[in-house]
Order: sequence, then structure tokens, then C-alpha cells
Amino acid sequence: MTAPTTATAGEPSPQGYSSPLPATRPHLGHAVASEWTKLTSVRSTMWTLGSLVLLVVGVGGLVVVQTSSRDYELMPFTTPALFGLLAGQISVMVLGVLTMTSEYGTGLIRTTFTAAPDRYRVLSAKYLVFGVTAFLTTAGSVCLVGLAASILRNGPGAGSHSGTEWASGLMGSFYVTLLGVLALAVGALVRHSAGAIAVMLGLVTLPPVIGAVLSIWEALAPVGRALLQYNAPVALMQLFGLPTSATDPTGGEVGAPGDLGHMVLILLVTGAAIAGSYAVVGRRDV
Repeated sequence: MTAPTTATAGEPSPQGYSSPLPATRPHLGHAVASEWTKLTSVRSTMWTLGSLVLLVVGVGGLVVVQTSSRDYELMPFTTPALFGLLAGQISVMVLGVLTMTSEYGTGLIRTTFTAAPDRYRVLSAKYLVFGVTAFLTTAGSVCLVGLAASILRNGPGAGSHSGTEWASGLMGSFYVTLLGVLALAVGALVRHSAGAIAVMLGLVTLPPVIGAVLSIWEALAPVGRALLQYNAPVALMQLFGLPTSATDPTGGEVGAPGDLGHMVLILLVTGAAIAGSYAVVGRRDV
């Protein structure tokens, strides 16, 4: 009786051999499950999303308490959530960066790409898991504040309200989610947490300042006015129903474009960054 032979490395398996373990072709669902496990098993997710909820609900609740029913005659019930979201958007961007750069910092990215050689599938799973999680958390916090305002301040002087203001709140939440997705793409391009966070903070906070400075010089005034019109704070204020017209340093009034203009701009910028991340991640060694 001959002993069974085993195939050595580089040799084909014996004829008729079948593995007792089920072998399935890897697909996007496997990558999504892996990325979900990563996202929910690290403390940074709890701290960043927890601070987002605390800022939006906490600050928004304080605003609701300080307002009266007459304040909502020309203001949506979701507007109080904006005040916390202006700071809470930083938490979304930080989580977006860490979703990608934390693996580069610990070296886990090598294990990830070894277990899943299809880098495009891994990157797609990161975008899907982070985007859905960020949007649901942001939208849930905004809706909670809006619901509190509608219950406590829906008096006779509050005026009439329609479902469009809730749609605007969801659009604002989607805008913040896109900022987080843009941060994830920047993290994939930069591969450094501090550097990517600095880039995103600059993109969000510097345009109004630079626009005000450039508006002083007549030759650069059109660029300055464009920066004062198209920036993240103005976009969120407009989406949540606050007036956004301002006065530039030269004395002229600077209006704001429509909601569609802001959404098209953030979609174009985020789409370009995502395309760049796919091109770079697919060509780099790690």
C-alpha cells in the first residue's frame, strides 16, 4: 500500500483532488465586510463620529432652547443643526482621512493588499463603507435636531413648513459626507494623516479668508468674490436656509450661488480626487 503523496510548492495538485474547504470567488461584498470590520473595530471611529453627534445634537439643542416659534417663520426647523455641523464637519473629514492613512501608518496596508490584490475593489469598499456610515450618522443627527425643533417650536407664530426643508437638511448632510469622501481621497493620495488633515482644513477654512484678501486688489477682485461665494461654510449656510449675502472689503455685496452650483462644485472636486486616488493607488508599490 503506497502512502498518499502531497504536492510541493510549484507543483500542480494531484488529479481528482478537491479541497474540503469551500472556495468562492472574491467579490466586492467580501471587501465591504472587511472594511466594515476595520471601521467598527478602531477607537477613532467612535471618537470622531461621537464628537460629530455631540456637536450637532448638543449645539443644535442649545439653539432650539434659545429660540422661539416666531424665529422659525422664515427659517427651517433643521437650521439649528447647522451651528454644530459647521464644527462637526471636521470630525467627518478626520475620519475620512484616517480610514485610509491609518493603515499606511501601521503597515496594515501591506496585509490588506496581499489578502486582496485587487486594489480598486479595496478602495471602492472603503468609499462605500465610509460614505454610507458618515451620511447616516450626519443625517440622523440633523433630523434629530430638526425633530426637536418641530416639536418644541411649532407654535402659531412658526409659519408653514413643508417637506422641502427636510430635503435641504439631507442635502446638507450629503454635502458634509462628500467632504469626508474627499478627505478619504486626499488621504489615499498623500498617505500621511497629519498632511491630509491639514490639506482638508485648508480647503474648508482658507477660501473665505483668501477671498476677502484678494477682493482688496481690483485686478484680483473677481477671484476673491468667487472664493467668497464658493466655499464650504457658505454652502452649508445656504443649504440649511440661512441668509448668505455678505459685503466684501471693497464695499460691494457678495451674493451666493444656488444650491445646485455648490453641489456641482463639490461633486466635481470630489470626483476628480477619487479618480486621482484610483490612478495613484493602482500604480504605487504600496
